[in-house]
Amino acid sequence: MNTKPLLMTDSETSFFKIFGHRIAELRKQRGLTQSDLAAALGMDQTAVASYEVGRRRVPLSLLPQLAQTLGVSAVEIIEAPMPSGKPGPTPKLQRQIEQVSLLPKGKQKFVSDFLDTFLASEAKAS
Repeated sequence: MNTKPLLMTDSETSFFKIFGHRIAELRKQRGLTQSDLAAALGMDQTAVASYEVGRRRVPLSLLPQLAQTLGVSAVEIIEAPMPSGKPGPTPKLQRQIEQVSLLPKGKQKFVSDFLDTFLASEAKAS
């Protein structure tokens, strides 16, 4: 039985570099270090570093736990968001929106109602 890891093709290397960059981006958005992510996944920090730079393949079996730890779906990790052509929210605002989306529904409604009230008052002032 051959236990040597197979070399990656050029297209696999390209995919895993992009995939690893996406993992790093999501990890940083959640305020996690590589060590934090590694501990949550039950692995060594160097493995996470290797995944993030595309040096190693991320095992498919790790995807559900990785998605759960990063607070996103597996599809969100695999598919980087497509640019819309319009400027999006600032990184800080985007992080805040993501944090609000993790709150219980009642607290999400409170934040949403507050924003509606604020935006309505700004529209009247304009």
